[in-house]
Amino acid sequence: MLINHCDFPEDVLYDLDNNIWVRYVTAGVKLGITSVHSAVAGKLNKVKFKPIGAEIERGQSVATIESAKYFGVVRAPFSGKLVAVNSGLEIEPKLANDDPYGKGWFVEIVPKHDIDLSSLVEPKAAVQRIEAQIRDLRVRCFAAYPDYEMWEIGVECAAVLVRLNELLEHCKVDDVIHVVSDDPTAEIEMERWADESGQNVLESRKEGNLEHFIVKKVR
Repeated sequence: MLINHCDFPEDVLYDLDNNIWVRYVTAGVKLGITSVHSAVAGKLNKVKFKPIGAEIERGQSVATIESAKYFGVVRAPFSGKLVAVNSGLEIEPKLANDDPYGKGWFVEIVPKHDIDLSSLVEPKAAVQRIEAQIRDLRVRCFAAYPDYEMWEIGVECAAVLVRLNELLEHCKVDDVIHVVSDDPTAEIEMERWADESGQNVLESRKEGNLEHFIVKKVR
């Protein structure tokens, strides 16, 4: 389910104090970070795991995550033995931003005891709490996590699009750009630009007098 544009799938349980999700699997329990945790951290550039086989106590770190603006830990919501890590995150940390509940999972743990479910919640039972967290942390979730930001305030949309085209020339295919404009014609101009350029505008959203666009380079 989407809560204020942030994804909270209903097939997992959540430790909202640490912004962690957990999912039961054959070997034990798989866990990762929520969309809110991902947004707060920013574009990740490093993930480091505790060693496989480590005995983890509840509340201890199973991994550290870093971005240009953030250093934090991923905490276990229960005690157990670390039996698997997602080594793909060490190669491509941004998977935790792009697909936090799928390819961006972090570790699997075999619980030491029965899991205390009182600390875990279903999203539909915690909507107000999640909404408050998103508001208090000033989180903004989008259809895809941006690789680049363009805040073009007080700039005519024609000039914004010139700068966007220049940036796209230096981007890789599938890179994502978050464009913000206060030009009242931005929505119409962006739609026309997408048709002409063949690039993909994944999402547009109006917040006050600002238009937010998520653009994905497709060629």
